[in-house]
Amino acid sequence: MEMAFRWYGDNDPVTLQQIRQIPGVVGIVSALHDVPAGEKWSMQKILELKNKVEAKGFDLSVIESVPVHEDIKLGKDTRDKYIENYKTTIKRLGEAGIKIVCYNFMPVFDWTRSELEYRLADGSTTLKYVNSVIEKMEPVSILDFDLPAWNMTYTKESLGALLDEYKEINEEKLWENLRYFLEKIIPVAEEVGIKMAIHPDDPPWSIFGLPRLITNEQNIERFLALVASSSNGLALCSGSLGSTKNNDVPKLIRKFGERLYFLHLRNVKITGDKSFEEAAHLSSCGSLDMVEILKACKEVGFDGPVRPDHGRMIWGEKGTPGYGLYDRALGAAYLNGIIETLGKIENK
Repeated sequence: MEMAFRWYGDNDPVTLQQIRQIPGVVGIVSALHDVPAGEKWSMQKILELKNKVEAKGFDLSVIESVPVHEDIKLGKDTRDKYIENYKTTIKRLGEAGIKIVCYNFMPVFDWTRSELEYRLADGSTTLKYVNSVIEKMEPVSILDFDLPAWNMTYTKESLGALLDEYKEINEEKLWENLRYFLEKIIPVAEEVGIKMAIHPDDPPWSIFGLPRLITNEQNIERFLALVASSSNGLALCSGSLGSTKNNDVPKLIRKFGERLYFLHLRNVKITGDKSFEEAAHLSSCGSLDMVEILKACKEVGFDGPVRPDHGRMIWGEKGTPGYGLYDRALGAAYLNGIIETLGKIENK
């Protein structure tokens, strides 16, 4: 397995030089965050990012992500234009030597939390999700939050109009639109040697009445059958799927290992029905057994990129909630320790 680290580019408070000092981290996961969803990525900008990462001694392991335009998810008449742009971006990424592209198909909202600085008993702060709080929120109030991957260009009016359009989209219609997208994109990915890795919905249930698809074993099986290609695969996130007891993360890895191309590793503590808080990566800090998760990866022969995900804010660090340096660095060291130990046991 290749230990990687998420980096949000030059505006990220965490620098490549700092990441370089984390033992065992050899890859960077990044994207062109200044390009709006639906627009083509220029080869110049792709190579600038790649060269910047490689100049610090890293591989550009994964592009996370190439956002899918909402018109594609809605199945609007304009979707073919955005799909053609997406194809162009995938071709250029392949030409630049990129092997894995992570994306998601969540309508409107990316990963969502009800609190960004929940204080734990040890004084650190973390991300928290309480479903009863989300249910009482007006969806447009999400604009008051500021998290990576969210489209913050919406106004309350434009977001409200988009949500109105989704009132016509149920789960089956969203499946249909996802199939349409994959049937256009996966052949291009095959052609240029890219593995497309879909990220699970986070949290893995409907929020604000919007349908969500990549949520459980049955739906993952259905997704992989939409286009039966080795270029159509998964970016399994232990914290997303593991935030409900209905999902057995090691079992999912063992079942879908052949189509697993990228792994997000984080721990969550389930605090109630559809409620959880982010925890330190250590197994005993949350509800997930990180050793068993990595053991499952070894059993299926997974050797792709993994990254520590969503750290707490510790030691007085100020930065983007979930994406500070210190706790993710601790997570990388902890996970590398498990990986090394499992490897030595296997080789005895």
